[in-house]
Amino acid sequence: MGAGRRALITTAVTVVCAVTVLAAPGIAFASPSPTPTPSSSSTATASPTPVTNKDLEAVRAKLDDLYHDAAVATDAYNAAEEQAQKQSAQIVELAKKIVKGQEKLDELKDRAGAAARSQYRTGGLPDEAQLILSDNPQAFLDGAGRILQGQRATKGLIAELTRAQDDLKQYTADASTQWQLLEKNRQAKAAAKKTVTTQIAAAEKLESQLEKQEKERLAKLEQQAALKAQTAWLGSGVLKDISGKASAEGKAAVAYATAQLGKPYEWGAEGPKSYDCSGLTSQAWASAGDPIPRTSQEQWKQLPHVDVKDMRPGDLIIYFDDASHVAMYIGDGAIIHAPRPGRTVTIAGAGSMPILGVVRPDA
Repeated sequence: MGAGRRALITTAVTVVCAVTVLAAPGIAFASPSPTPTPSSSSTATASPTPVTNKDLEAVRAKLDDLYHDAAVATDAYNAAEEQAQKQSAQIVELAKKIVKGQEKLDELKDRAGAAARSQYRTGGLPDEAQLILSDNPQAFLDGAGRILQGQRATKGLIAELTRAQDDLKQYTADASTQWQLLEKNRQAKAAAKKTVTTQIAAAEKLESQLEKQEKERLAKLEQQAALKAQTAWLGSGVLKDISGKASAEGKAAVAYATAQLGKPYEWGAEGPKSYDCSGLTSQAWASAGDPIPRTSQEQWKQLPHVDVKDMRPGDLIIYFDDASHVAMYIGDGAIIHAPRPGRTVTIAGAGSMPILGVVRPDA
């Protein structure tokens, strides 16, 4: 290994930016220069050029970008999955309505057919009309009343039959619409899944270019960056204004999240063996008796917002401008979250990432 080492890492970062395949496997840091041949004057080889912190910072920045894009795609996948589940349930309900509607329509048609057959047997006159031909005045009056009742019943039957037909048409149209939306969401899921897996594969490929010691140095750089951000956040004096006490539901949500510490991150997962960021928070609050939206973006859109200075344990902190990450505040300036692929559910500083805002599921 020689001077080409740093160049290869730089090239890897550049190539991964385009999410393409990196160098051929098995030659991660092989020198691009030919092996020097021994000579009478010298048999020495070039000394390895160390990978500098600047190089590793470039790798860290690119990994952050890749995992961020994967998180955005994961949110899109989860949203499509949630919608697909709702649409599937709606289709099932519509199918039940269609079956019942058809049964009702069949019954009404039978009743209408019976009335038509009755008219046919009496020469076009219903049984009630024949009473008018009676010489008995009382029978005539009774018959007239029954005729009016029969007319109303016939009109009611026709109106009910029309409504049943219209309802059945509407149920069928609604089911067709839901099927189209379901297919659209299936396509959205497939596209999001492809993006997630591509971004994660690119990140893993980039990390694979590093040797063990360089990975350790990279991890330290990540820790230092998070610590720097947390220190700056605490240095703003924000923590002295945060004194809210958790609600009973908030305590239950925090307890659930705490019990998941150490479990692996897995995109699209919502427990019990693994989680992604919003899978953890949504399941924690579901366990507390307050179901919330599945994705971080919908949690940000739909849940009540509170000021950072007013947050309390159990509240959810939404990160980044696109609301692509979420964590649960547990007090004392700390959060529990599922960070990214290759990490586990862990405790971190609440200010270690750019805060978009805070939402409260049990407001």
